[in-house]
Amino acid sequence: MKKILIANRGEIAFRVMRTCKKMGIKTVAVYSEADREALHVKFADEAYLLGPPPSAQSYLLGDKIIEISLKAGVDGIHPGYGFLSENAGFARKVRASGITLIGPSPEAMEMMGNKLAAKDAVSGYNVPMVPGINSAISDIPKAKQEAEKIGFPILIKAAAGGGGKGMRVVKSLSEFEEQMNLAINEAKSAFGDGSVFIEKYVGSPRHIEIQVLGDNFGNIVYLFERECSIQRRHQKLVEEAPSAVVSPELRKRMGEAAVNVAKACNYTGAGTVEFLADENLDFYFLEMNTRLQVEHPVTEMITGLDLVKEQIRVACGEPLGYTQDDLKIKGHAIELRVCAEDPAEDFVPSIGTLTTYKKPVGANIRIDDCMEQGMEIPIYYDNMIAKLVVWAENRAEAITLMKEAINNYKIEGIKTTLPFGGFVMNHEAFISGNFDTHFINNYFTAEGLLENNDEVAALFSAWFMDQSKKEIVLPQMGSKKAWYLTRKSH
Repeated sequence: MKKILIANRGEIAFRVMRTCKKMGIKTVAVYSEADREALHVKFADEAYLLGPPPSAQSYLLGDKIIEISLKAGVDGIHPGYGFLSENAGFARKVRASGITLIGPSPEAMEMMGNKLAAKDAVSGYNVPMVPGINSAISDIPKAKQEAEKIGFPILIKAAAGGGGKGMRVVKSLSEFEEQMNLAINEAKSAFGDGSVFIEKYVGSPRHIEIQVLGDNFGNIVYLFERECSIQRRHQKLVEEAPSAVVSPELRKRMGEAAVNVAKACNYTGAGTVEFLADENLDFYFLEMNTRLQVEHPVTEMITGLDLVKEQIRVACGEPLGYTQDDLKIKGHAIELRVCAEDPAEDFVPSIGTLTTYKKPVGANIRIDDCMEQGMEIPIYYDNMIAKLVVWAENRAEAITLMKEAINNYKIEGIKTTLPFGGFVMNHEAFISGNFDTHFINNYFTAEGLLENNDEVAALFSAWFMDQSKKEIVLPQMGSKKAWYLTRKSH
């Protein structure tokens, strides 16, 4: 390929473009009016306006993106993640236009894009499944009977869902009907499809996923696991590779199961098979994401592979240049999603201008972003502004390096998840590896966030050195924080 259009924006568009540049491939950006001055637009060799800021009028305009691609004479389209990345209809139109989509086939997207279809596809491939029903259900009396057979607590899930939408935990029969109706309505609103199914609720799950790569010659490998259990509202905030609790034997079993999932849909390119693991580390197939994952850098750091480069190579018809036996884990990597939201206020989005934006630098610190000081955080898109990634020889050293990197990442003008990252890195549950997807519910509080803040700790120290002070004045930290510190000091 000589020219690729990146059908995305921000951090992931910039990240794909960097690999293209290294490979000597020209890049084409598309952008909304809100992103006219964005770094990915400036970095590209060519850039084309899509339309107004809302996604439906810009980044989701598949036909217009194909039209621009034909006009620009590109060989391939990389969809990144989000937007059109798992849209089988768009993939078919790209294929019909004669342009190569850098991703799996539309058939694989379609099969794995619906959780029920995915369960049916992998049922004959020796992949562990969560106990439940493998068909859509809307008849509430019948659904109640099925739920009682499975045993409470159960989980109602949207068949076409993702990101925690259309998902309801039901602990008893008395609340089943209400939660069933809520799940159906939410699924209809979010995905235009109210199909739901029921499965056993795994009470203390770990979210562990396996990165897979497949070529067009039937070769599929797994690039080991990522631990993604630190989440808020079913969305990941901290990821690491490898997992602190996965043994070599379990890794092999999970990896082989993931490869079987990929074989079930003749998968090509980079994809991720997600599993839930219970307290006994028995694991169950959750879903397959038919695209590059946000957290792919931690896999790159422990394998030495560039996953975007591998995607492009596969799309160009090249075979994988290695076998499973060639792949080894080296060291440990951790990623923190730096999102524009306030962890002290239940992770509410924080919109504003980056009045200060200074990134940490140093060996084995990687920042994937598309921001610079003075830029505004647009309200129209996902609020992740950067991915802070570190690598070290072992997990303990990686945690130490991440804490240093967080302390040296200076962002002002908005609230971010950086303090939350510091809280996680300092918490015994994370350090020990003894945590699950309920980490935030079990351990995280706004007060704990403050106690973990180095600036706050310094203020406490100064106060105890001068007992004559009756209160602490905290400019720019907010009345709620000042109240907490005053109460704590007394």
